[in-house]
Amino acid sequence: MIDHAHDLACVRDATERLLTAVAELDNASLAEPSRLPGWSRGHVLAHLARNADALVNVLEGRPMYASAEARDADIERDAPRPLDAQLTDLRESAARFQTVGDAPADWSRTVELRNGVTDSASRVPFRRWVEVELHHVDLGIGYELEDLPAEFTEREIDFLAERFAGHKEVPWTSLTAGDGRSWTTGGGAEGGPVAVEGTAADLLGWLAGRRDGSGLTTKGALPKLPPL
Repeated sequence: MIDHAHDLACVRDATERLLTAVAELDNASLAEPSRLPGWSRGHVLAHLARNADALVNVLEGRPMYASAEARDADIERDAPRPLDAQLTDLRESAARFQTVGDAPADWSRTVELRNGVTDSASRVPFRRWVEVELHHVDLGIGYELEDLPAEFTEREIDFLAERFAGHKEVPWTSLTAGDGRSWTTGGGAEGGPVAVEGTAADLLGWLAGRRDGSGLTTKGALPKLPPL
């Protein structure tokens, strides 16, 4: 069972780590490229702030974004802002998300995200946790996949393995971490079985599109995963 209150506390902790790290940057470094193609660090921070507000919309029963075009335009608008403005927006938008998350609600209800995707409201805090942790890594400022909380890494591997289960482009694949934890995914494409082994950080990096899988050991060709 998902504990949304626990996940909200984890989001709060992850956000504080992010804010502390970003506060050490300067305006020039925000304009430098992030690890996401075509995005500066400012783009990543702008996206994180607007995503917090978008998830407030989700929890309050409104469309997540007015449109895909509006989402992109808001990120482009906010990306060039100076450090102080980025930090203020990150902090205030995070507070708005926490306020809505702390309000009494039916957490078993179904909510709608982007592109017609639906989920339980109770999963929304974890989805926000994913955004904060992975995009902190995407900034390329010293926070790496190996630094992620162990609970987060395991749960995100669970989530992504489930997401690709039965996918028509992914053959049946077994995943094994160095400590013996294992998962299965794929199964909808011809070929396989493929056995993939590595550290939990490398498995997560590959599943989440943050690493190319070169740090993994495979029996069979490493599947090419579709974009998230």
